[in-house]
Amino acid sequence: MDRRVPTIGSEEIDLYIRTYYSLLRTTSEVQIKTLEEVHSLMKSSLHLNAREVQPDLSAFIYSSLRLPTCTLEVDRVILGQSVDVFRSAGFGDITLWNRVHARARRRRAYYDGEGTMATFIASGSDIDDLIPMLTAFQIEWNKLHTQLQGEQVKKFLQESNHEEDDVAMLAESSGIRTADLLQLWELWGPEFWQTIAAIAADVKKFKVRLLSGSLNDYRKATQVWWQNVQSHALSFDRPVYFVSSNTHSLINLLTGSALREESALVEFMHLSQQKELLEEWDDIQAKNVPSSRENFLYYALKKYASINKGTELLETLGADQEAIGIRRIQSEYSFDLETQLIELSALRIEWLDPRLRRDDLELLQSSNALIFNIDYPLGMAAYLILTHLASQVGNVLGVYIMGKSATLNGVVGDVMIPSVVFDEHSKNTYLFQNCFSAVDLRDDLIYGTVLDNQKAVSVRGTFLQTPRYMDVFYREGYTDIEMETGPYLSAIFEMFRPKRHPENEIVNLYGLPFDLGILHYASDTPLSKGKNLGAGSLSYFGMDPTYASSLTILKRIFDLELVRIRSAEPSIVPQEFA
Repeated sequence: MDRRVPTIGSEEIDLYIRTYYSLLRTTSEVQIKTLEEVHSLMKSSLHLNAREVQPDLSAFIYSSLRLPTCTLEVDRVILGQSVDVFRSAGFGDITLWNRVHARARRRRAYYDGEGTMATFIASGSDIDDLIPMLTAFQIEWNKLHTQLQGEQVKKFLQESNHEEDDVAMLAESSGIRTADLLQLWELWGPEFWQTIAAIAADVKKFKVRLLSGSLNDYRKATQVWWQNVQSHALSFDRPVYFVSSNTHSLINLLTGSALREESALVEFMHLSQQKELLEEWDDIQAKNVPSSRENFLYYALKKYASINKGTELLETLGADQEAIGIRRIQSEYSFDLETQLIELSALRIEWLDPRLRRDDLELLQSSNALIFNIDYPLGMAAYLILTHLASQVGNVLGVYIMGKSATLNGVVGDVMIPSVVFDEHSKNTYLFQNCFSAVDLRDDLIYGTVLDNQKAVSVRGTFLQTPRYMDVFYREGYTDIEMETGPYLSAIFEMFRPKRHPENEIVNLYGLPFDLGILHYASDTPLSKGKNLGAGSLSYFGMDPTYASSLTILKRIFDLELVRIRSAEPSIVPQEFA
């Protein structure tokens, strides 16, 4: 095997990264305009048409979904790791500003209402994610601005009471494709005309300032997160199963709340006239489709909880979680990362999702183990969190990583199980025994295919990929692209070896003293036309791979814990599961 993965096609990416990190070293603000040329020359898979005159709406929409809506008004972005960092830089208590959110990216941010947005970063991966996103957003905003400068367009925009039917007229007068404007109409909804007017009114000139960016600063931010977790919990001097997944699937499977609220959820679908959902529900009831009844109800619960009428049901769900010892801890004063602590001994067997039932589960009542679940972090934050957590808890019995990825050989909804991971951060190629195989998901994955024995690449950022670069990986057999697994494996190396993880080596992780399982479900197919890395949402059909993966992880934990309890050897993973 070659010592390193080939780097053909990465030169432009490396140049881009070196450029923005060198600029951000300054103590003053950096104009994003200085990055536009090197950004465009990279020819990112997400922004192939950056240099074209015609707007690249795919890149613009991708960026818009992952930036807070206030970005339309923002001209200055300040990056820092904690409240204290912002305060020390003279910004006062930014938590008094307006908390702002993006639709498709978890990142704590505050807006002062006067053009400045303060954004928390957990690691360098947030920089690798944010800077290209802001650059793409600015490039495409300014293209749209240019095309909206005609006198006919200006006169048209000054008129009031525009409707969707007027979009075609705007397209004709501006030269922007009607299909592109309709995408923006769907994205912005009632704010479409107001937003178009804002774009027409002025060019975008982002300025960015990084307050501090040392590894020590990121470690301090991680410590702030951990202190908040500690303040809400019991002692962590106990066996722990660490899971990196999401904030909903494990909770839904363990509480079974949606299954007990079936009548309320069906009534909600009728009252709100959710036609597509009702049709799917009728087909499930009639067994016309193989879709999971349980997964459907979990999705309906999410829909119901998002409206005002769902408040009472949310209170019921909270009471259910408290009744079985589940603590949900929101982060404060640092990066945005929910933590869930699940006491195995407090679970109610009769509440569990039926697919989790097995013999002797009542033995869990004597367990002293804890499931420590976090909402999967971005990139290198995974390394910082796991290395810190491992030094603070008792014996780690298992590490399970579940998350979205792009696939170069499958389709959306497939689940990939890697046994080799190349990490762009450390340049290491990690070899390991994945405790999961295709047979483990066979009964629970209905629509997708399970692809085990795969090779994955942990990339630095979604924009930091080019077709040429991905083609090199594909030719080398790497078919699974994501952002967290490599950093997690670097942390795992340090959990059982007496030194820091190496760099640019082939690293053998066989023989771990704890269980390791990694599951990636495909949300994107970047080698297909119109399917960019991270571009879409899985929506309802994403429930299939998400819950198949979550079920597999929980079954594994239950089986391991039952054997551990029977064997009365709390620190040893039984050989039959090694």
